[in-house]
Amino acid sequence: MTYQINDPEEIDWAYFWQKKLEAKKDRSKDWNKAAPNFGKSARKDDYHTRLIEKLNISKKDTVLDLGCGEGSITIPLAKKVKSVTGVDSAYKMLEILNEKAQKEGISNIKTIEEDLTKINIDNVGKHDIIVASRSLNGVLNIKETIANINEIANKYVYITLFGPNNWKIEREFYESIDKEYFEFPSHRYFFNILVDMGIYPNVENLNIGQEREYESVEEALESGKWRLDSLNDEEKEELYKYLEDILEENEDGKLSNRDDKADWVLYWWKND
Repeated sequence: MTYQINDPEEIDWAYFWQKKLEAKKDRSKDWNKAAPNFGKSARKDDYHTRLIEKLNISKKDTVLDLGCGEGSITIPLAKKVKSVTGVDSAYKMLEILNEKAQKEGISNIKTIEEDLTKINIDNVGKHDIIVASRSLNGVLNIKETIANINEIANKYVYITLFGPNNWKIEREFYESIDKEYFEFPSHRYFFNILVDMGIYPNVENLNIGQEREYESVEEALESGKWRLDSLNDEEKEELYKYLEDILEENEDGKLSNRDDKADWVLYWWKND
């Protein structure tokens, strides 16, 4: 099928979002397998603090946390609001979240094992605040998912997506081995999808700013950033050499690179 555009107003941004994702064969990940170590990598920057600072929440609010993972946002949110419902498709993530909540004596968290794209007002009801933290980047049916989210929210919706520089060193590595690199859709697609739906969001970069740090090249290799199952043995060796070359020892004795930073864009809007 050839998609011909005669007028910019005719662009179906959801269509191009989907096509971009379909070309990215490694968009999926085994989150049950990743769960035990996910929290360790999640604590290496101040993303969670910066995001929670941006949320307009109170002790009276109910929150729906879509793609909650092991609770890095869910747990601190539960201490600030009436209740949190965490949704994730990985049962291992939810097991870890519930264990954390139990250890901290937190009783206002409910968890649902489900694909977040299947969540709608009929199965979860209304919530004051919806948070989809780093969980919508790989969603194919993005327009339908946004529509469901918007219907559920009484007050505010907060969504974070990859910023333009999140995958900088990955792109450079693939170029160095002459292998095509398929990116996630730009967050600019998302903006246009929202506008086409009559949603006019606030947009800002969370400005995490902190370089990722590793104890060793091996840790950088296994950090979860690299989809190692998509690389053959020769390419993995090339990746090891590449990381050896670009990572430098900092004042703390750890390895880092100034271009290896988290880059997240926050979209939020008030639901009237």
